[in-house]
Amino acid sequence: MSRLNYRHLYYFWRVATAGNLTRVAQTLHVSQSALSAQIRALEESMGRDLFDRSGRRLQLTEWGQRVLTHAEAIFSRGEELESLIARGENVDEQVIRVGVLSTMSRNFVDAFLAPLLPQPSVRLVVQSRGIAELLDSLANHTLDVVLSSVNVTVNPKRLWQSQLIAQQPVSVIGPAGQRPDRRFPKGYDSHRWVLPSPPSEIRAAFDALCSSAQFEPSIQAEVDDMAMLRLLARDSGALAILPQVVVRDEIEGGQLEEYMALPRVLENFYAITVKRSYLPPALAELLKRQAVL
Repeated sequence: MSRLNYRHLYYFWRVATAGNLTRVAQTLHVSQSALSAQIRALEESMGRDLFDRSGRRLQLTEWGQRVLTHAEAIFSRGEELESLIARGENVDEQVIRVGVLSTMSRNFVDAFLAPLLPQPSVRLVVQSRGIAELLDSLANHTLDVVLSSVNVTVNPKRLWQSQLIAQQPVSVIGPAGQRPDRRFPKGYDSHRWVLPSPPSEIRAAFDALCSSAQFEPSIQAEVDDMAMLRLLARDSGALAILPQVVVRDEIEGGQLEEYMALPRVLENFYAITVKRSYLPPALAELLKRQAVL
């Protein structure tokens, strides 16, 4: 094999990662034909096909998958360096950029980040977005970690690392002093409910519990945002299904109380990173301490 042409490899990496030749050509300001020719040249130099072109979509061959793994390691580190240079950060200061799924509990995020706050060498940058945008930012090295209640699926084009950092019990939460004195579902049929929207795992577990108890809840609202669910639990007078941590302040303040825990139901929280050569030491230590075994 002739000496590797890194420009050809870079073009292959961009196309394999994006999965779209046209979009990459536009981003790189080259013609589609020129981009295709560069990838063909790489294939010829290797003596193997990197893409299966029998269908309309670009599909990596087995060899293409292997090459992509090496290309990811080469160019993701380069982009990581470019991002670091662009930030112009003080080498004595650890700037930790955290992405937070917009529907997550702010109480959980606050508790997770709390150990970093007293450290004088650490500066936090926290951004709240949807999961797709967060993962794009993570891949582009503009975020160091993403906190999410939704786990990522394995994708060979992205070297995600997902670490389970907490599991919170899920409960029926309601106004203080109004808890029924009988076992569910007796005493609960006069209440209205605010619930997580389907198809969340919490909602599925609650629906299964209701089905087994032959109970039909009177639903006042369905929301997919924990911050909104917290407000509705606090202000509506209805019963809510959510982890206690979400309404920690309201329980401590005597506005709300736990009526019952849902059996064997946990809300999982994840820290998502990409495989990289460097993590801020304070963040690496925090993730090590928070790991759920």
